[in-house]
Amino acid sequence: MIMDASLILHEMGKRARASAAVLAQASSAKKNEALRAMAAALRAHKDDILEANGRDMRGGEENGLGQAMLERLKLTEQRVEDMAVGIEEVAALPDPIGQTVRGYVNSDGLEIAQVRVPLGVIGVIYESRPNVTADTAALCLKSGNAVILRGGSEAMDSSRVIVSALIEAVSSAGLPEGCIQLLDVPGHEATTALMRLDDLDVLIPRGGRGLKKAVREHCTVPCIMTGDGVCHTYIAASADPQMCVPIVINAKTQRPSACNAMETLLIHKDAAPKVLPAVANALVAHGVELRGDAAAREIFADMEPAADEDWGTEHLDLILSVKIVNSLDEALAHIARWGTGHSESILTTDYAEAEKFLDRVDAAAVYVNASTRFTDGGVFGLGAEIGISTQKLHARGPMGIEQLTSTKYKIRGSGQIRR
Repeated sequence: MIMDASLILHEMGKRARASAAVLAQASSAKKNEALRAMAAALRAHKDDILEANGRDMRGGEENGLGQAMLERLKLTEQRVEDMAVGIEEVAALPDPIGQTVRGYVNSDGLEIAQVRVPLGVIGVIYESRPNVTADTAALCLKSGNAVILRGGSEAMDSSRVIVSALIEAVSSAGLPEGCIQLLDVPGHEATTALMRLDDLDVLIPRGGRGLKKAVREHCTVPCIMTGDGVCHTYIAASADPQMCVPIVINAKTQRPSACNAMETLLIHKDAAPKVLPAVANALVAHGVELRGDAAAREIFADMEPAADEDWGTEHLDLILSVKIVNSLDEALAHIARWGTGHSESILTTDYAEAEKFLDRVDAAAVYVNASTRFTDGGVFGLGAEIGISTQKLHARGPMGIEQLTSTKYKIRGSGQIRR
């Protein structure tokens, strides 16, 4: 299988590289035409997409897929419409390609301009969510990149129909079909082969720790890690009790399967007696299973004891770890030990404490008095996103079209030589 996958990917890589060369020179109007056609194709093929997704859902249930994963997998008419609208929103964004990042004339009279260019060929490996197929294809096309998609096996029927519709639309707009390709070969060997494909300029994995571990072990091309979300909310001693309940409930329950959902609640010891009972009761009413340390369980008994592994687990489900801390410094130390650099929040009315949290926490997104659920490309004005980068090279945080570009320098002279 590894040989077959490698041969298939070799041909896919050649098509992608040729298509990327065309796409890099495509006008904004041509790319936007293709994007609008992609949105229309999703609407036109809605019934086919939902039928395929129904097969994936039945397969997931038969294979014992967890509720959180099934929620990520499921498509509805509204979610298909949201996918189409998301593509149209990407079309409406300014084209980053050719934008001048900075320009100047140096002491030799050279006109130097740093301009945005596509990365080239992007490989994306992702799990469960079929909407990622459409979002990723749109973002890559708008930023002038060809993309090879590798969706999870649990969503393959959905991804197959979605990609077919998108390719049909891209071709109708006069762009190469190789701009968007789906690696439709079963088995981990095919995924590993993609990680080693020389024609990739960058690989972006979107998934859990198992996928990230495999990428670290097998990937031979540059990659941008998008993050696990062990996200924290810290309720400080000065926090407004009226603010705590709605923010905590939103951060944990609004979409628990999302990577920006809260996984651990930290509470200052002075706030805990007055805040924890109300917060915990509200969480339990929303179906959340609480796992607390000894101090938290003394205040609210309806909790399971938290084990060490709970502090570092991204449950992606209605499970929450709760810990009482003695100070802001202890909260910061806990986040530094167990956080994944995704999204962290403090609830406080103390300005100095808020600024210290903003400065000291090492994460892609750091909040004061707000839910971690806001970490999202659309919310941040980037349109759809390809993922939340938790690394520090090239891009960090929500990755929109600008983060899918590199730069080059254009230098114009009038006969200068270096002496």
